[in-house]
Amino acid sequence: MFHPGFETQTWLGLALLVVFEIVGILHVFHALMHVRTSQGTIAWVISLVAVPYVAIPLYWLLGRTRFAGAVGGRRAMDGRLRQLADNMHERLLQLEVEIPEDDAFERAARVLGGLPFTRGNRLDLLIDGEETFDRIFRSIREAETYLCVNFFIVKNDKLGVRFQQALIERARAGVRVYFLFDEIGSHKLPRRYLRELREAGVVCHSFGINRHWWSRLQLNFRNHRKIVISDGKTAFIGGLNVGDEYLGRNQRFGQWRDTHLEMRGPVVQAVQLVFLEDWFWAANQVPELLWDTRPEAADQVAAVIPTGPADPGDSWQLIVAEAANSARKRLWIASPYFVPDEGVLTALQTAAIRGVDVRILIPERADHLLVWLSAFSYYEQSIPFGIRLFRYHRGFLHQKVMLVDSRLAAVGTANLDNRSFRLNFEITAFSTDRSFINEVATMLETDFTHAREATLEDFTGRPFLFRAASRAARLLAPIQ
Repeated sequence: MFHPGFETQTWLGLALLVVFEIVGILHVFHALMHVRTSQGTIAWVISLVAVPYVAIPLYWLLGRTRFAGAVGGRRAMDGRLRQLADNMHERLLQLEVEIPEDDAFERAARVLGGLPFTRGNRLDLLIDGEETFDRIFRSIREAETYLCVNFFIVKNDKLGVRFQQALIERARAGVRVYFLFDEIGSHKLPRRYLRELREAGVVCHSFGINRHWWSRLQLNFRNHRKIVISDGKTAFIGGLNVGDEYLGRNQRFGQWRDTHLEMRGPVVQAVQLVFLEDWFWAANQVPELLWDTRPEAADQVAAVIPTGPADPGDSWQLIVAEAANSARKRLWIASPYFVPDEGVLTALQTAAIRGVDVRILIPERADHLLVWLSAFSYYEQSIPFGIRLFRYHRGFLHQKVMLVDSRLAAVGTANLDNRSFRLNFEITAFSTDRSFINEVATMLETDFTHAREATLEDFTGRPFLFRAASRAARLLAPIQ
């Protein structure tokens, strides 16, 4: 005979399973209405019905496709932020360049990013870590009023400590320092590092967990932006985080190939607005910043396009697809990850078919195994259509750069993967300035000399288990 207590436990267990199944089915309806891809919807529906006790908590952490606290909502919540944004837009519009009627891409980018292309800018292309951090540290030293800093990854190594001490020195000199870092990207950053910053007067906040309880359910979203702003006059964005490996000091990767951008002029105010909105979400503060839009003599045309899961649509995906659709002669993209979704892949295929020189520059080495494996599974859908894949072998390639014909160049933080399309907050600078475009083209031409063009046999000639692992990794693309 069974013990009465055993029967009670059995009934409680069955009741709990029924409850989980009911809640799982309710979540199925939510997934049907809100998950944006058919593959993701199918995966969640099966999981929520088959193993709801596992899938439900994962769905809350990984299944959300919209970031609570969207930009429009944040502006509406605080009149000061809304007024600053409106005033800044009015000033930038005074310097806006007229977009030609036949330039569909610039019009699309303007709509998606919400910020205009302006004249009066100066853009300095920074290649690799030494040059980039020399400029960043110089800008930090020269700051007199404030510094705005946002990085996805900050490490407590030699470069990280040097960076910390630079911020501390400015804070002790009376400069207001606002330091924002991603909670997940910088998860190894010790509390002591932050405590020393705060004791010196640096205002520190993490992006990922803020004052709202529901922020703890949004850990799958990342602030992947890298921003440094000095006194509202100079801004930096690009691919480099703060860590020794970005200076090529990592034995695993050796040389680190990356690209950053230093900007002056009205475009700095656009970068500043992006930082301010992120800061407000994390800290519920609107710091006093300078909003002078003085034009630079270089008079280069540029726009900053912020993208992320707070946007009404998948802005970065749409931008890349439109770049491919509007390209007529060449489309060169450098990214450490090549995991395009169906929309972007189709646009790349179509561009290559109509004769556009479509080149994708990716690394030979892997820093994240799953995304590295996933890239191989796209060979059969890329190379036969005329898309040329190049694998950079001189160290690790981490830059995020795009070149469209001879009319547009972009440098920023966004990759060719699902995270940048749907889950990461990114920032990219676009320019139609001919001298800047030529500089980017020359840089990429040099990079291609240090790369090997991939062939279809690089995938089909691999062992069966490798090909199977590659296809399996691709199934996990939505959460990589």
